[in-house]
Amino acid sequence: MPRLTYAALLPLRARTAAIVVVAAVLLSGCQGGSPTAGNSETHTTTASPTSSVSSPVASAAPPSSGAYKPADASGKAQNVPVPVMPELAKENSKAGLEAFIRYWYAQMSYAYETGETKQLLSLSSPACTLCASLEKGIEAGWQEGRWIKGGTLRSATVETDFNSTASTQVAAVQVIQESIEIRTPDGSLYQEPTAATNSASRASLRFEENHWSMIDLGLIR
Repeated sequence: MPRLTYAALLPLRARTAAIVVVAAVLLSGCQGGSPTAGNSETHTTTASPTSSVSSPVASAAPPSSGAYKPADASGKAQNVPVPVMPELAKENSKAGLEAFIRYWYAQMSYAYETGETKQLLSLSSPACTLCASLEKGIEAGWQEGRWIKGGTLRSATVETDFNSTASTQVAAVQVIQESIEIRTPDGSLYQEPTAATNSASRASLRFEENHWSMIDLGLIR
């Protein structure tokens, strides 16, 4: 059975000094209660927190024809808007880094909803084995005529201490994901639905050849 949730596919990463405080802020800001020491790093939720990031959320191109229709038991999503990278996400700056991270997660949300992972792959370094795991997990859910209902990422809150002299930048990212249903060609469930998750992640990125690239991901414990 495919393990499709973002949180389930990522390994644990110890908190570094640079992100230990912001990770705590991300999790304590979640609606529905603050986690305490010893709790799981993944929490079920249906609410989205207010972002503390000033960089814009990636805009989405309007569908070419017809209205957007989310997936349901009768069929896959239709006319899903394609995320568009903001110009800011191309800058080697704190704001540019945060904008790129938001765009990366917008592309991952799009991949869950459509099964299209090509663009997400292009934004990730070949060295990011966990990025590849996410992409393969999504693709597995869409095999043999199946489709995914849900799984979209409702929020990505980012905190980072940008260091212009460092070769790698590290960010703490809060990701809230909808529950996931995998539907077969006849509309029945392929496996039991997976619950919504609220997780804090450690993301490592690098700016090379005039663009950002995700090089590592892991859940913060």
